[in-house]
Amino acid sequence: MAKKHILIVPGDGIGQEVTTVGKQVLDRIAEKFGHEFTYDEALIGHVAIEATGDPLPEETLVKMRASDAILFGAVGHPKYDNDPSAKVRPEQGLLKMRKELGLYANLRPIKLFDELLEASSIKPEILKGSDILFFRELTGDVYFGKRERLDDGNTAYDTMIYSKYEVERIARKAFEAARTRSKKLMSVDKANVLESSRLWREVIQKIAPEYPDVEVEHQFIDAAAMLLIKDPRRFDVVVTGNLFGDILTDEASQIAGSMGMLASASVGDSTGVYEPIHGSAHDITGKGVANPLASVLSAALLLDISFGLKAEADAIIAAVDKVLKDGFRTRDIANSETPADKILGTDAMGAELLKHL
Repeated sequence: MAKKHILIVPGDGIGQEVTTVGKQVLDRIAEKFGHEFTYDEALIGHVAIEATGDPLPEETLVKMRASDAILFGAVGHPKYDNDPSAKVRPEQGLLKMRKELGLYANLRPIKLFDELLEASSIKPEILKGSDILFFRELTGDVYFGKRERLDDGNTAYDTMIYSKYEVERIARKAFEAARTRSKKLMSVDKANVLESSRLWREVIQKIAPEYPDVEVEHQFIDAAAMLLIKDPRRFDVVVTGNLFGDILTDEASQIAGSMGMLASASVGDSTGVYEPIHGSAHDITGKGVANPLASVLSAALLLDISFGLKAEADAIIAAVDKVLKDGFRTRDIANSETPADKILGTDAMGAELLKHL
């Protein structure tokens, strides 16, 4: 029996709605497999700014460090999108959390359920069988480099910066993962133009001989973006920097049919954070229509990666697969042929999942 403490951090927008379903699934797993999960909640993002003035309050950080794993929702609010001059922003809480918890590797599995082949805008024959695992570096790059406005605000710059150790530690995680899959690793950079990418490629090439069983391929970001749509089955494990990883994984959401289907894990050497990649989606907040499956699949990742409970994680994935096979959809993954009685809201989709668990 596993005894674990899980922190629920719903955040903003639909994060509140989808993490509720994720927690229900974790509770059912605990009940079914005889584990004991305890929970706490904490604030981050816009809701934290409204309550405390801080997008990541110290109380939240203390709770995060004391937990065995974190199930996260989303951060963001339209008022900040429309005010670029705002000094305090929800996303600052996310970036600070990654730094403070040492979350340097973002894992994004792009797993295509056959039932959703038609949900993507890409031809089914191109997509079928796609199964990709992205490793996106999280603590370096332009998100954390020096930035400034010059020339009375008419000029701006952001610094893309990497140190060897940052590349080494995520590269090793990616190589280890490649060993458990098809033993192929693609590293994505822009080494023909950027000095930081030349350092990135040098480090990957230096580490590669330690993993002689893994075949390494290097691709420039522009070529990789094109190939991802042209031939997604060519990809297996992909390792790349923060900016390129941000772009590629959102592009890859079209392989899965919807961003509402994609889970992610942000890990380092301590507490891991598990979250859907879809964001706060304020246009549908409170309407009860958000797809909870990415949060549910994030809970499966949490069980697998942080707790080593692979059978439990597989049970969740099987339940998602069964619900899709039964024809149930949320509106983001439905099409014109989906019967109206099969299009479910957030809570109803959660209830269907619980039936199969």
